Amino acid sequence: MSAISFQNVCKTYITPRGALEALKGVTLDIEPGEFFGLLGPNGAGKTTLISILAGLVRASAGHVTVLGADVQADYAQARRRLGVVPQELVFDPFFTVREALRFQSGYYGVRHNEAWIDELLDGLGLADKANTNMRQLSGGMKRRVLVAQALVHQPPVIVLDEPTAGVDVALRQTLWQFISRLNKQGSTVLLTTHYLEEAEALCGRIAMLKQGQVIALETTAELLKRPVAKVLRFKTDQALPPGLAHARVTGRFVQLPAHDALAVERILALVREAGLVVEDVEVTKADLEDVFLDLMAGRAPAAPGTHGASLAGQK
Repeated sequence: MSAISFQNVCKTYITPRGALEALKGVTLDIEPGEFFGLLGPNGAGKTTLISILAGLVRASAGHVTVLGADVQADYAQARRRLGVVPQELVFDPFFTVREALRFQSGYYGVRHNEAWIDELLDGLGLADKANTNMRQLSGGMKRRVLVAQALVHQPPVIVLDEPTAGVDVALRQTLWQFISRLNKQGSTVLLTTHYLEEAEALCGRIAMLKQGQVIALETTAELLKRPVAKVLRFKTDQALPPGLAHARVTGRFVQLPAHDALAVERILALVREAGLVVEDVEVTKADLEDVFLDLMAGRAPAAPGTHGASLAGQK
């Protein structure tokens, strides 16, 4: 039985301009104990898919289950098996942190779980804030409380929707240490993030969405073996010529896919012709962001197993 199963999920929104297809037959299975990444640019359909999983949005077609419980037909059972950390900072300003966790426990009919609440507070760096009113917390601390609320009923499946967006390094480290420990103990984790280095480090398998469709569904290791596995990097203070317009530029750093020696020579020829002054030229291994950008640009071939195949999970 899959921990999470999306079967031919479609979602169409009716707008003043007509029908908008947010999801177009998404099919994928996440196995128990996986740390699974769901990646895609803004507007790809990630939030819609998570909202359908959480029961907040109804799919136009298809079925979604959590450990066998249908999110529509058996909503209460599916919701009890799921812990969702949303993107938005939603909190009740009238309670302390501990009170908020107690009330959240009550929503699931969970009582006498003070030991687990204490473990959450300690594991997420909230122990010294337990009796602090929620409205007095910083944004990062509120984010930690959202994680604790999602986990307070000890769900076997955890969904993290952009959990580290706009937060400091300390929170990221604390969060990933705690979530990784739960994953090693058997929890299934579904992560959406724009920080692709997080996905590369944490996820055993990744699905990439583009315009409501799955365009890649592979283990992280297989994604990193794609043809864009090498890149040419250099530094320059000058504007790039049109022939290098597809480069990934971060400050002075320029990075381009270079699949082989011929590709490297072509890039360097363009650099010479444009009269660019460059420094620190190197050919190095691509990371997940390089693969992601290549796939989104349509330069890489479609992944094996997309549009419906389910691969065995790897942790």
